[in-house]
Amino acid sequence: MNLSVLLSELGRGMLVSIEIFVLTLMISLPLGLVIAFGRMAKHRIIRTIFKIYISIMRGTPLMLQLMVVYFGPYYLFGLSLPRGYRFWAVIVGFGLNYAAYFAEIYRGGIESMPLGQYEAAKLLGYGKAQTFFRIILPQVIKRIIPAITNEVITLVKDTSLAFVISVTEMFTVAKALASAQANMIPYVSAGIFYYIFNFVVATTMEKIEKKLSYYR
Repeated sequence: MNLSVLLSELGRGMLVSIEIFVLTLMISLPLGLVIAFGRMAKHRIIRTIFKIYISIMRGTPLMLQLMVVYFGPYYLFGLSLPRGYRFWAVIVGFGLNYAAYFAEIYRGGIESMPLGQYEAAKLLGYGKAQTFFRIILPQVIKRIIPAITNEVITLVKDTSLAFVISVTEMFTVAKALASAQANMIPYVSAGIFYYIFNFVVATTMEKIEKKLSYYR
């Protein structure tokens, strides 16, 4: 197999990896904020439920979670799911997992805000929702960008775990090509692809962080 064919095959796998990456962020970032609210709820039962959820998501392997999401409906309820469900099982599994990590990052950022911010907003006539979304959240996002960046970079590499339920992303393609050719070139090429992907993500996040650091 010549280099152009190799890069073409890996490129197709890379597109699947990018799809997983983008869709996971679209689900997990807003869901993480909702879970963070649940984790900080005043009601003890609600707070405990979300605490247990976060503990399970962070305490068990993502690979196992993907298998549960994919095989669970059949073994638990006898449901025969369409073939396309394989890809969406990956998205659901990744989304639920990363939402738990983002929830704790959000929680740390929200709880780090001084109480004076809330008191000042109340004096100015802001409601609770207005205070949070107009005053607190923008500051929280600025504070948590480095931690979010770490998780986003980890997500780029974790997309390779989709192979566990036979979703053909870039790592799966590289493994198949390496087996067919009996050499390491596909793996090396995949490593370069992952590095470029991560470099672009890290550079983008750095620019966002600098843009939000408007007091420096």
